[in-house]
Amino acid sequence: MIRRTTVRLPSELLKKAQRKAAAEGRTLTGLMEEGLRYVVSEKPSNEKRERVMPRVSTAGGGQAPGVRTLRDLEEIEDAEYIERLRNGFR
Repeated sequence: MIRRTTVRLPSELLKKAQRKAAAEGRTLTGLMEEGLRYVVSEKPSNEKRERVMPRVSTAGGGQAPGVRTLRDLEEIEDAEYIERLRNGFR
């Protein structure tokens, strides 16, 4: 049985979730459902995960290559997040 509910979220989190859902071609409801299923079904893991370091520009200064605006950076982060989703957050 599917039920409706109201969820209060910080506006930035909601915007980011909406962008992710749109980037994946799915609904916000579907994205939230998958996230909740993941959180409630997984047992906490005590094993240490490999730390992923952010990309660092080797240029003499300025932004990383391909990043000119904050929007460029958000798109890169969204793409990386989608890839982590596909790989099961590993």
